[in-house]
Amino acid sequence: MTSPPQDMLRRTAEADFADQLTLLAQDSGPRPAGWQLTPQAVRRFIIGDEALGIAPKFVGDDPLVDRCIVSLMGRQGLMLVGEPGTAKSLLSELLAAAISGRSTNVVQGSAGIIEDHLRYGWNYALLLAEGPSPRAMVPSPVLQGMQAGQIVRIEELTRCAPEVQDVLISLMSEKTITVPELGSDVEYRARPGFNVIATANLRDRGVHDMSSALKRRFNFETVHPIADPAFEKALVGRQLAERMAEHPNAPSADIDVLELLVTVFRDLRRGRLDDGTTVAAPKAVMSTAESVNVIHAAMLDATYLDQGAIAGRHLARQLQGVVFKDDPEDARKFRSYIDIVARDRAAKSPVWRDFFKAAQAAMKTGD
Repeated sequence: MTSPPQDMLRRTAEADFADQLTLLAQDSGPRPAGWQLTPQAVRRFIIGDEALGIAPKFVGDDPLVDRCIVSLMGRQGLMLVGEPGTAKSLLSELLAAAISGRSTNVVQGSAGIIEDHLRYGWNYALLLAEGPSPRAMVPSPVLQGMQAGQIVRIEELTRCAPEVQDVLISLMSEKTITVPELGSDVEYRARPGFNVIATANLRDRGVHDMSSALKRRFNFETVHPIADPAFEKALVGRQLAERMAEHPNAPSADIDVLELLVTVFRDLRRGRLDDGTTVAAPKAVMSTAESVNVIHAAMLDATYLDQGAIAGRHLARQLQGVVFKDDPEDARKFRSYIDIVARDRAAKSPVWRDFFKAAQAAMKTGD
């Protein structure tokens, strides 16, 4: 596979970490049929290996990664569920890249997905010209994964209609797709290494709930928000550095500003402070992924508009776009947090004082 150009905004995991995958492929331990790496090497690729110089890519829950790897060695698929922004898609991409060397067999679930997206479709120009033939058939990412013995990723499965979801029941049980248009005996059977990783947001529960039959085809794993603030701060800092690599003249992020960001998100996400004091939690998603978006925008604001180092005021300007997007009542909850919690901390910390003043000014402007 040819690596994409260096100037692409985002590369696949297998392209971005090609050197690491090549290094880990030298592991001589036992590996399941069809796997590019041993399970031990898959684990090292995802959670890191200091001795090999491999940094962790998914932090905070090593046992979860182990369970995911074990699930994919079996016959059931893997279903990753959790709140939005908990890196379910990232984990599925890393698993697919390490196990199959390819993470792009992807179906993005939505109301527009039809059965063809999970089975096969047709090139209608060729179909009309020569009738049903293998050349006229357009294989789905699922069928491509079955033929190549690779992991298939289905994002937001519960966004798909029930009749589309049900296609997976027989497909995952029989590991076969039949094509009656080409003849009654034409079928494609999955090669070793094939399996399915699906994701679903807990906030989407009830949109199109999975049937009991389909649930039995998956092992369910819940991806929780990062519990350790030190892990979360390290992850946000690392992802910010990756994004800001496109802006070499930008100053480094101040550690106190990073600490403030993670603290605000943790307080509002959990609905309580570290000392146990209860605060009103907004309905908006206060995930680690959102915090990366906020500090990235704040860094761009500071670098290009203020032409200086990032400060608390830059976070305050960007944070409202996260908190106010779901429910008007969230504005009241955020105002309460600023008036009580941020005001108290502003008396003890310059970075909190800068954040508090800017947040108050922004809220007055929005009134």
